[in-house]
Amino acid sequence: MRIADVVKRKGGEVVTVSSDATVTELLSLLSEHKIGAVVVSDDGTGLDGIVSERDIVRHLETDGAALLDAPVRQIMTSDVHTCTPDDDLEDMAARMTDRRIRHVPVLSEGALAAIVSIGDIVKFRIDTLQAERDQLRDYISH
Repeated sequence: MRIADVVKRKGGEVVTVSSDATVTELLSLLSEHKIGAVVVSDDGTGLDGIVSERDIVRHLETDGAALLDAPVRQIMTSDVHTCTPDDDLEDMAARMTDRRIRHVPVLSEGALAAIVSIGDIVKFRIDTLQAERDQLRDYISH
């Protein structure tokens, strides 16, 4: 199984934010889309960084309420772990677990194509196992 299989099922929509946007604007995007991370892209297609709920919480502790008016670039992760649609699903799940990251942008030919979360991968694996179980049950009962 490949990352492309997960993207095919969940869709390729990627919510992005400009590095100049404020953390308050970022919070609005997270809430509006019910997501845990946003890709930072100044042109809407490239990858400049990623920022997650964890990043916000870590910086709130040190910066306090002033963080809300700060630009996203101040808290984003610039060294982003990425994958491609052809990457193996099990390998990506292991890498995400080992690196303790929950969101990975998917790049196709260098362009932003999707984003997958560890939750997306787990859901895909569970759905696949349930489908296999159902097929086996049907096979045995006939």
